[in-house]
Amino acid sequence: MNESAKRYGFVGIIISDRGQAPAVQQILSEYHTLIQGRMGLPHLENDTLSVVTLIVRADTDELGAFTGRLGRLPGITVKSALGK
Repeated sequence: MNESAKRYGFVGIIISDRGQAPAVQQILSEYHTLIQGRMGLPHLENDTLSVVTLIVRADTDELGAFTGRLGRLPGITVKSALGK
């Protein structure tokens, strides 16, 4: 893909089923080239909830493929946006 089509943005991931954490990590590893930064709060609500925020550089197709895979996991909520 044309590098000029890539834009910076964010991905917010809420993990309400902690059993899905390994699957989330696997997907993050597969898409590591898009991830520029990562911050996580792994032990919220008595260890029943985790939140991960990513700074990404991607085009719309890459971001859609990435967030689509995450969003299909049960117990995972994903929101994302790219800058203009």
